[in-house]
Amino acid sequence: MDPSETRSVRLPRLAFVVRILFALFLFGTGIMTMSFATRGYPVGQTPDEVGQFMIALQKTGYLIFWVGFLKTVAGGLMFFPRTAPLAILMALPYAFNILLYVIFFAHKYLVVGLPDFAACAFLIYCYFDWYRPIFTGPTSTATTKLAGGEDAL
Repeated sequence: MDPSETRSVRLPRLAFVVRILFALFLFGTGIMTMSFATRGYPVGQTPDEVGQFMIALQKTGYLIFWVGFLKTVAGGLMFFPRTAPLAILMALPYAFNILLYVIFFAHKYLVVGLPDFAACAFLIYCYFDWYRPIFTGPTSTATTKLAGGEDAL
């Protein structure tokens, strides 16, 4: 890494609190989701639209266990500052999927889905310096080093 390149966290205190709360949420709901995958969803005798949707997901063999496993791993990694940027990127597809789910299907869970996505988006903003190299093009020195130096074929 270039010494002039610094990776800092924007709003570090707030980012720490949001990161730990989001990690607890992901880890806890990941364990819960894996248990739903193994024991089935707790729905009533006459399930509402959300319950019918969850039963349909279970019948189709949707990868609920693996979604829960990914949430648990991402939540666990988010507890550690060094692995937090990776965990945030791992949680982004889940958070976006939940946002779409609560907007289009389960309106009564907006109180959970919106903060879930907002926490992920906020953490991406806070850790954006860690992701900046993804968006920059290759430099001439990096290309020269990868090619084997100035004398490479």
